[in-house]
Amino acid sequence: MSQDVCVVVPTIREYECMRSYFENAREHGFDLSRLHVVLVTEDFCDTEEMAAMLADEGVSGEVFDGTRREEWYEEHGISEYGHLVPAASHAETSFGLLYMWANDRFEYGFFIDDDTLPEPEDDFFGRHFENLAFEGEIESVSSDQRWVNVLYQRADEHGLYPRGYPYAAMDETVETSTETVDDVVASQGLWTNVPDLDAVRILMDGDLQGQAQTRTSRSDFTGDFVAAEGNYLTVCSMNLAFKREVIPAFYQLPMDDNEWDVGRFDDIWSGVFLKRACDVLGKTIYNGFPLCEHNKAPRSTFDDLQNEVAGLELNEHLYEIVDDVGGDADSFAGVFEAMGRELAEGSHEEYNNGAFFTHVGEHMLEWIECLDALETPARTPAAADD
Repeated sequence: MSQDVCVVVPTIREYECMRSYFENAREHGFDLSRLHVVLVTEDFCDTEEMAAMLADEGVSGEVFDGTRREEWYEEHGISEYGHLVPAASHAETSFGLLYMWANDRFEYGFFIDDDTLPEPEDDFFGRHFENLAFEGEIESVSSDQRWVNVLYQRADEHGLYPRGYPYAAMDETVETSTETVDDVVASQGLWTNVPDLDAVRILMDGDLQGQAQTRTSRSDFTGDFVAAEGNYLTVCSMNLAFKREVIPAFYQLPMDDNEWDVGRFDDIWSGVFLKRACDVLGKTIYNGFPLCEHNKAPRSTFDDLQNEVAGLELNEHLYEIVDDVGGDADSFAGVFEAMGRELAEGSHEEYNNGAFFTHVGEHMLEWIECLDALETPARTPAAADD
């Protein structure tokens, strides 16, 4: 079978976790020859050891530190767009999206974080592919706040809300029903052990090491579901599969390396945009299994808070700004461009750090330009005059 899957892993330390994913694939009969792994790292990391790990496992892949990413941009004629992928940020997963877009053999992408492990019971790659191919009836979740807590199934017991869930949408009334879906474009797997919470919620849980005292287990997840049309949800990129077609609307937003010091919302905001685009286009984000074990390393909760606080108010209002935008578009790129233009050209002075919305919108518009540039065949240089 040809390589049709690009696995993107942002990593600076625990790249060896990928051995567990490869072993899971072997145990469940998934064909590893389909995979091409892109490890996105930094110049201070041991790229030779990372490459050796892939070779030892017999899995195709490449390693891109900062220097090699710059070389790749130049080789593909998009150096002017290099700033779209912030250095030393989780948002550098966007490089993996550009890499996929430039290689049309990749029909599917996976995001895997290096502090995770696959749950042995789950066929990690196989289950994601089943989800992406799913057609039929599935539980549909909505709330009176138009936000779905992806941890809703045991929320009455653990009280958890994931990172990025707006504070104003808490204490929602949840409704479930059944709907028929036939065009799944993204599959979000959830997580056991350390829940994906923001720093404020971790502090409220009494943890100063960035992890949270309350943990999730397999029993907290009772089945798969979708968020109903018109409802938003948090999308975390630690355990995620998607189809190539979503890339124009799935830019991982420019966090950390900006003058407002906004960080930690790259995948969250990309999920808001993707859900809006899916609602416009009649597509679906599938949620639930396969699970992964999230083993977040201890770090100061206050460091995470410092990275998040500049964007907390913005996160409360982003979905409101884009909620009625792009409704007449007929493509992911069209909806995304409309949302980018709304952010880039709108007035956001009423919010703390509202100018960051403008910054994000400008980058979204450049993202579409960059993808267009990658699709444009290289021109043959004109012959020199005699």
